[in-house]
Amino acid sequence: MRVYYKVTLIEQEIEELKKITQKGKHSSQKVINALILLNCNETSCPIENKPTSQEIAKTLNISVRKVERVKKRFIDEGLEAALNGKTSDRVYEKKIDGDAEAHLIAMSCSEPPEGFSRWTLRLLSGEMVRLEYVESISHETVRQVLKKTN
Repeated sequence: MRVYYKVTLIEQEIEELKKITQKGKHSSQKVINALILLNCNETSCPIENKPTSQEIAKTLNISVRKVERVKKRFIDEGLEAALNGKTSDRVYEKKIDGDAEAHLIAMSCSEPPEGFSRWTLRLLSGEMVRLEYVESISHETVRQVLKKTN
């Protein structure tokens, strides 16, 4: 079953969207989303002349699915959400605290293990786990911590 989202913009919203599409510095996605909403507006033109989602997608060189998502977001969450997309609500936990970070930096400045000419990111991450400073840590996290301290 396909759900049809009817976009009805008030005059103030239309003016704001026109400003976004005509001038100023905005991300390309914000401009595209504004163009989608302007073209989907039910109040701007008679029903028989209103472009379909397929026509809008073809004109803007985007997928029909994107047109439908923007319309749905406008109906469900409002103009700002439709223009700017979803905001991530994911919370990233820090893998390494200040104490473990200090140990990592000190370790990277020390002599490498026997048989190695220098510390590698993988060696450092393995040593951090072996010494039980952290339960687990990836070499990428080690890289980011060390890069931050350059």
